[in-house]
Amino acid sequence: MMDQPQSQSQSPDIGDAAAPTGTPDAARDGARLDLLGMGTEELEATIAAAGLPKFRARQLWRWVWRHGLTSFDEMSDLGKPVREQFAAMFSLDRPVVTSRMQSTDGTIKWLLRFADGNEAETVYIPDGARGTLCISSQVGCTLTCSFCHTGTQKLVRNLSAGEICGQVMLAMDELGDWPAGKPERRLTNIVLMGMGEPLFNYENVATAMRIVMSGEGVGLSKRRITLSTSGVVPEIARCGEELGVNLAISLHAVRDELRDELVPINRKYPLAELIEACRTYPGLSNARRITWEYVMLDGVNDSDEDCAALLKLISGIPSKLNLIPFNPWPGSPYECSSDTRIEAFARKVLKAGYASPVRTPRGRDILAACGQLKSASERGRRQRTGTASERETVAADAT
Repeated sequence: MMDQPQSQSQSPDIGDAAAPTGTPDAARDGARLDLLGMGTEELEATIAAAGLPKFRARQLWRWVWRHGLTSFDEMSDLGKPVREQFAAMFSLDRPVVTSRMQSTDGTIKWLLRFADGNEAETVYIPDGARGTLCISSQVGCTLTCSFCHTGTQKLVRNLSAGEICGQVMLAMDELGDWPAGKPERRLTNIVLMGMGEPLFNYENVATAMRIVMSGEGVGLSKRRITLSTSGVVPEIARCGEELGVNLAISLHAVRDELRDELVPINRKYPLAELIEACRTYPGLSNARRITWEYVMLDGVNDSDEDCAALLKLISGIPSKLNLIPFNPWPGSPYECSSDTRIEAFARKVLKAGYASPVRTPRGRDILAACGQLKSASERGRRQRTGTASERETVAADAT
């Protein structure tokens, strides 16, 4: 199985994709600025430049980020001339839902379309009193991880800060979570584990997370936000120093030769460099551990020897492990490890003193594997385009 050629994993310049080209000015809607991607300081400066007092920025911010309003006309403490001026200056538009699927287990998956027509996925996963929103940071992905469906899709562009925040706001709209901060809110955690590598879009991700963490808005604690990376080593320390969010590593293999295939960025930043960056992650402690994500692939990385090597690799690092049963997708070269094998692996990890939850597969009845819904949308669009072209050809032949 491991000798099968993976055409997607042959990308020669993995690290060069950190600054994808073609990113549109997603912060603009015509002449209007995307308010969803603006922090308080930027908003104050913009409003002051327009000749308005700075306190208007705080009023506007509260309406947008505390109450989730989508229309300036609803902002009751603003006079009509001010509301009209804001409407001319700013856009409050959310991304458009092009597909919504809800699993029998309560998981909700949205395919969202942005202003330029590109699409990305967002997933809400309820678990008792905890509700986690999995958001995307890029359209497509450059990393071509061989087990990940998104890896079969080319990288199109980074998402803007407003488009990242827009995913959060749309989910809160649908979940009835406004006003922000109410005790019974359904969205309690955010994970940057959707489409794309967040550390290849660090600036926009950081801006968006600062907005979401603001106590004057949604007010999610940094302890409730987890950023997952495949191992962009140079940005890991910066993420810890500037954002202080939880760190998760898409590990999946404990030998460089295997990780080179499963997670090709390992060729640029091999395991020794990655482990050292994690060992020195700012704020790391037993109360703030690194999560190691490890997808269980039958006969590939699930042996007792793999488990022993994993425990040796992370020794001395405050850690917890997240064992992930592989979620098959059409054309995937892998199968999920058996329940018996996963349980045996988890027991060894637990015996070594690490928390080792086995992630319960969620949303398997709604194209839950990352990227599947977007691929289905693209296939449908190609089919419709092809059918339309055939109709045009028939019509032309008939004239």
